[in-house]
Amino acid sequence: MEILVCVKRVPDSAENEISVSSDGRDIKREDLVYSVNEWDNYAVEEAIQIVEREGGNVTVVSIGDAGAEEIVRREMAMGANQGVLITDPAFEGSDGLGTAKVLKAAANRAKYDLILTGAQADDGAGQVGGMLAALLDWPYASLVNRIERKDDATLRIGREIEGGNQEINDIDTPCVLSIQTGINEPRYVGIRGIRKVASLEVPVLDSAALGVNDAGAAAAKVRRVDYFVPELGAGAEMLEGSTEELADKVVGLLKAKGAIK
Repeated sequence: MEILVCVKRVPDSAENEISVSSDGRDIKREDLVYSVNEWDNYAVEEAIQIVEREGGNVTVVSIGDAGAEEIVRREMAMGANQGVLITDPAFEGSDGLGTAKVLKAAANRAKYDLILTGAQADDGAGQVGGMLAALLDWPYASLVNRIERKDDATLRIGREIEGGNQEINDIDTPCVLSIQTGINEPRYVGIRGIRKVASLEVPVLDSAALGVNDAGAAAAKVRRVDYFVPELGAGAEMLEGSTEELADKVVGLLKAKGAIK
């Protein structure tokens, strides 16, 4: 199976103290430590496991500046067969749709049976996987935490849904799946593996190579207006008593605050 996994370089929340920039348009990025997006890492591990079972190849692709090559090589050290870096100032400021257009162009350069993305990789909006599937006209599923082969043309997948329940679906290939954390346990990447891929070529593609001229800030229909830290309000009021007493207290509070009459 030929699998493409979309990965993103993001600030490592475990290694950084994130704060908002003075203009409120972004976070402060000076001296940040970066790593691969957590959800994407699970997607790469799942792709590697599928190929280990069935054969094929795993390709990782990332859109970003030159620093994104680091995470492409890390995922290759993890077990991906090859990587692709997409970098072009023209793509900076892309919204979810613009990003999906760039990834579609990259996907069309080869024949893939499956494309995996992290469930959340685009500032938490969770848009790119579904938009990419729509542009490719491929079936799509989100929050996937189980993938099995049903037959040559079909996968059986599990999805995490509300209440901790599991939804099982059959989906035709080629398809796009957004992967939820917990689907597997990503393997450790050691220094030996990183050294092994250090000399391997990572192709770099730009807007001219991909034929994409409708991405970037100028084409974005969704623009970030502001970042802010919410003001802390009063602490929660803890209610105690029997079920009947708690019900009476809740009703009394709702009436006092004008929520009910």
